[in-house]
Amino acid sequence: MQYSARDLQGAANAGVISATDLERLLAFLSSSVRAPESGAGPTARFDAAHLLWCAGALIVIGAMGLFSTVAFSQMGGGALTACAIAYGIGFTAAGHHLWHHRNLRVPGGLLVAVAVSMAPLAVFGIQDMFGVWGKFGKPGTMHDLYVWIKGSWVFMEIATIAAGVIAQRFYRFRFIVALIAFALWFMSMDLALWIAGTGHADFALQRKVSIWFGLAVLVVAWTVDCRSRNADFAFWLHLFGLMTFWGAITASDSATELGRAVYCLFNAGLLALAVILMRRAYAVFGAFGVCLYLGHLADVVFKDSLLFPFALSLIGIAVIAAGLFYHRKERAIAAWLSAHLPAALLRLRPESA
Repeated sequence: MQYSARDLQGAANAGVISATDLERLLAFLSSSVRAPESGAGPTARFDAAHLLWCAGALIVIGAMGLFSTVAFSQMGGGALTACAIAYGIGFTAAGHHLWHHRNLRVPGGLLVAVAVSMAPLAVFGIQDMFGVWGKFGKPGTMHDLYVWIKGSWVFMEIATIAAGVIAQRFYRFRFIVALIAFALWFMSMDLALWIAGTGHADFALQRKVSIWFGLAVLVVAWTVDCRSRNADFAFWLHLFGLMTFWGAITASDSATELGRAVYCLFNAGLLALAVILMRRAYAVFGAFGVCLYLGHLADVVFKDSLLFPFALSLIGIAVIAAGLFYHRKERAIAAWLSAHLPAALLRLRPESA
């Protein structure tokens, strides 16, 4: 928790600390500069330079994957692999130079991330060159990786994750974790075909795989949270883990109103978890899920009810009032949670919470 000079002055006025201690504490805080955690990523900023760096990196990543043309894929497997390796070496060297020799962590980290994104292209070229697609057959062009669910993509996703983990070991940069999380998200869909053992998997199986895979990613995200103090490396893991897990839960078509009410409670639980873990992503998905349930009530259950909009408005006002109450009592609520939550649950809270 953060405290202002006014808070410390109030503590001195209340007799919690002495006036001498207050002067010494303020002098110490004003003169000290908190050193960042060793290996922590650079502080996020938003200015013209950072915008251009990020935009350029995304354009290169998209050019070699998402926006690659059919003619590009027709270069042949060997040429694609050579191109990917050349890009990977070049961008890694440039990123290493900026990272270590120029102290430009953001553009250096972005260039290393571009190099990581070349891993699936290199593996695609090797598979295409030797025809080692396995029982699923050639999935199409490189562009189709971002469009179609195919079991043949799993090797490329594994390569991306491995390259990202290695890069993250030497360059602690958050966007590299985004690429790892993105590959994990794609793998959660393509892995269902491996489990089914056929070229296609039924929707129920895909949903089950996504639920368990998403849970596994969230467990990894919590583990990273507990081990990282300053750098928010777990954000992307939380985001894509929730997309996989929450999306599969939401896709479940409950046939009963009780099941839909349980779904609403599940999303309310995500809202509570957002407060406990101080993770806004859980609040976003939880709030969206609650809105979906309320939309179902308005469209089906209370379709012809005159009072439903007014009752729902009162609920919304009550939620806003609860938010105002929480804002006023935030520190007291945080202290109560720290004092009364089980130790096992407290250990899941990141250091920043």
